[in-house]
Amino acid sequence: MPRYRNRSVFSNMSGYCKDYQMPLIMDFLRVIATHNNRDWFMEHKEQYQEAHEAFNRLVSDLLSRVGEFDESVRWLKPADCTYRFYRDVRFSADKSPYKRHFGCYISARGKKSLHGGYYLHLQPGESMMAGGCYCLPTNILRVVRNTIVERTDEFRTIVENPRFRQLFTAVTFDPLKVLPHGIPKDFAFPQYVKCRNYCVTHSFDDSFFSQSDWMDQVVAGFKTMKPFMDFVNDTVDDYI
Repeated sequence: MPRYRNRSVFSNMSGYCKDYQMPLIMDFLRVIATHNNRDWFMEHKEQYQEAHEAFNRLVSDLLSRVGEFDESVRWLKPADCTYRFYRDVRFSADKSPYKRHFGCYISARGKKSLHGGYYLHLQPGESMMAGGCYCLPTNILRVVRNTIVERTDEFRTIVENPRFRQLFTAVTFDPLKVLPHGIPKDFAFPQYVKCRNYCVTHSFDDSFFSQSDWMDQVVAGFKTMKPFMDFVNDTVDDYI
């Protein structure tokens, strides 16, 4: 494990799976959250680079693992899936110059595409995996809802699967209060067409990463998520 120049700032955490240098990654993220300024960052830039490189190695392994069951993402490299650590503060009340997390979005059409993908978010106290389509344009969102009405049984088979329901928060989080325009009033499953976004999430506490098989669990979660994403992408891809 790399030696920090300032041991009084970085905690000496234990218990994380050392295969992916999680102590290095999570320690850095924990400290940047409370020392989020340029002077501190420049003084400790070596620590950022070490954590960033460790995260990229983690992402490279994750890409290989996901590519085993989703061949559409096999061409991706870590740079295609990760983001700048520097924040755009021009239109934000929060002027902190740096992010407090590392994120990886694995989408076959690129991280800026509307095509749904797999997302891993590392942040002390707020880590999660997620997937699907977020902030779809109104016209595409309307068609996705209509597709659910037309293929209700297929959609229910996916989202009501016991393993899927065990892992992921309901697809219906942050729902509309009324049925969207154009949906039949007597539609039997209104909860599935009131969604503002078609994505699902599963949160982790920090102790999750102390498990030797945490990466296996994330990969298994993404595999469980894939039929849901395929269903939504089947419609979205016709409009992008």
